Amino acid sequence: MKYLLLRVLALILLLSSCSKNQKNNASSDINRKVDSLLNEMTLQEKIGQLNLPSAGDVSTGISTNAGIAKSIKEGKVGGLFNITGIDKIRAVQKVAVEESRLGIPLIIAKDVIHGYKTTFPIPFGLSASWDMELIQQSARIAAEEASSDGIAWTFSPMTDISRDPRWGRVSEGGGEDPYLGGQIAAAMVRGYQGDDLSAENTLLACVKHFALYGASEAGRDYNTVDMSRLRMYNDYFPPYKAAVDAGVGTVMASFNEVDGVPATGNKWLMTKVLREEWGFDGFVVSDYTGVSEMIAHGMGDLQDVSALALNAGVEMDMVSEGFLTTLKKSVEEGKVSEETINNACRLILKAKYQLGLFDDPYKYMDEERASKELFSDENRAVARKAASESMVLLKNDGEALPVNKNAKIALIGPLANNKENMVGTWSVSADIMKSVSIYEGIKEVSENPDNIQYAKGSNLVEDADLEELIGMHGKNTYRDDRPEAEMINEAVELANESDVVVAILGEASESSGESSSRTDISIPDNQVRLLKALKGTGKKVVVVLLSGRPLVLGEILPHSDAILNAWFPGSEAGLALADVLYGDVNPSGKLTMTYPQNVGQIPIYYSHKNTGRPLEGEWFQKFKSNYLDVTNEPQFPFGFGLSYTQFKYDNLKLSSDSLSEDGTINVTVEVSNIGERTGKEVVQLYMRDLVATITRPVKELIGFEKIELKAGETKTVEFSISEKDLAFYHQDMSFYAEPGDFKVFVGSSSEKVLESNFELK
Repeated sequence: MKYLLLRVLALILLLSSCSKNQKNNASSDINRKVDSLLNEMTLQEKIGQLNLPSAGDVSTGISTNAGIAKSIKEGKVGGLFNITGIDKIRAVQKVAVEESRLGIPLIIAKDVIHGYKTTFPIPFGLSASWDMELIQQSARIAAEEASSDGIAWTFSPMTDISRDPRWGRVSEGGGEDPYLGGQIAAAMVRGYQGDDLSAENTLLACVKHFALYGASEAGRDYNTVDMSRLRMYNDYFPPYKAAVDAGVGTVMASFNEVDGVPATGNKWLMTKVLREEWGFDGFVVSDYTGVSEMIAHGMGDLQDVSALALNAGVEMDMVSEGFLTTLKKSVEEGKVSEETINNACRLILKAKYQLGLFDDPYKYMDEERASKELFSDENRAVARKAASESMVLLKNDGEALPVNKNAKIALIGPLANNKENMVGTWSVSADIMKSVSIYEGIKEVSENPDNIQYAKGSNLVEDADLEELIGMHGKNTYRDDRPEAEMINEAVELANESDVVVAILGEASESSGESSSRTDISIPDNQVRLLKALKGTGKKVVVVLLSGRPLVLGEILPHSDAILNAWFPGSEAGLALADVLYGDVNPSGKLTMTYPQNVGQIPIYYSHKNTGRPLEGEWFQKFKSNYLDVTNEPQFPFGFGLSYTQFKYDNLKLSSDSLSEDGTINVTVEVSNIGERTGKEVVQLYMRDLVATITRPVKELIGFEKIELKAGETKTVEFSISEKDLAFYHQDMSFYAEPGDFKVFVGSSSEKVLESNFELK
């Protein structure tokens, strides 16, 4: 037996060595091909590879379009994005490989953010699942669908940490926590890129926006960012680095400035941190017109900012065409070296070889595969599961949920019978009219569809001009011009005839997302008036929130029996919501951002630091760090989420009360389902460094595990803590853990925890 085990081990090592050698040989082969091609290229052709224009809304005859076709023929285009449809993509690729001098294929990109045709919950909603396998699967399905339809490159994942829910792009990220954000980033990269980029069903991923974009001042998009290096490294950089460590192929520069220099032209950021410190070996692309926007920042004219970006380490210019039109002149004037252009071109050509585009430029255009994979029943089933697993139960008084499948439901709300808004923001490839509305989904799952009656009840907002703004990109809100009183009376009459009211409240899908920042993130007054009237009927009122960010909920909490945050659930919205409302799925989502009591508390996040005068207790104390008008507590803390069952935590144990430099401590806790339903629970592990040379947060997430327990079942959950889990960046940017005392917390949220202590020797 011992001999057999040794033979098996030797075989495993041999196969591993062979695989590594194959990868090294493939890389060397690609490098030789790239160098050979570079030797054939003119300076202008090299510069052309650095140009990424938007194709826009083009016709099928793009190959004969004078502008774009001429540029491709002349070798002035390295890639295209915003082009959809196999016929169109094949036409432009044909021009590149059959009509240009060197036949270099284009790389075709698309914003595949949370699904392609099959649409998953918005990324912020999906993060609430805390299920890395499910998140990776969502990216894998998106890659399979998009790659069959001609797309080779996606501008995802967005990993910007944000602690300000006024910022609209919260909807595209994974919340406020660097550890969780890093886990999500790595899962998305693995899902998109798979194990082999040359496979026909993978996408080149792009982590964005590097860096710090989620910390825009005042929560206003594209705004200034200013923070210390310590905060960058400890709080905001980890998710980007996790994506790089996972092998992400490309990085996108952010719009904001970093240390006074726009990220797009920031050499410290793009070269020192990204390449030298983290070892990134792919290419960097600017965001949309990010190069030319540095002119408004005050960094010079188009030639100046283009040279600044290239010298900083940005290899591809999206839309600005500053590289295309000025770099040759900058070489002649000595502002940019030809070697710098060679290096940039080399990285882009390398990515095209890795994708297999030189072997088969048309590999991503497979009508047969597309017909089978796009919006397939199998993919829709996963999207339905992902949506239901992401929903967060915030309140459930008197077991208002789940609802009996035979109950008469008054379904009320401005988006209760709306398909277009279910998919959320950045769903550019979705067939929005194929999504399942909430009304349709509940009727389909109900045992008696005639028991489901609908009334709109109110418009999304009172201001018609504002509602027009948030109905953009085809996301019609179908504004009702009837008087408010008439709409409310209709809803109340329906409620009186029903067993339970399900009120769909919140915001439109385009109320969040890019360029959708808000100063007021509370529920609109007209929706609050509707809810009060519904509650006045004496019926149980279940509120379903549609949102792309944390909302201020103080006005609706007293007038609801249950609150379920459904985010924007995707193409299977109505069915997934029905699964949760009727109890076929027990909600298990947990918040990934803290919910404030009001906007005045922002920024509010669980991993804050203490002041020298921390508040002791909850209520106001003079000369302590607190407010006169509200407590310091959030409305709902990070990690919070209820279930239709109850979980109990017991017997937190540490394997030792001390941790050596190279050792580990095992942390175990017993989690019991003391309710009557099977349910899933996210067990969360936090720690605190009690004494350090720089101030440390009061709590930091360092691990989690999502488990499923049957009614009455108990499981022991185990975590392992090593010195690396306790390490942080110091003032000299060194990364290590300091010996001393630590506290460990395990629980169902960042606030509800058991705790113990240990010492790092």
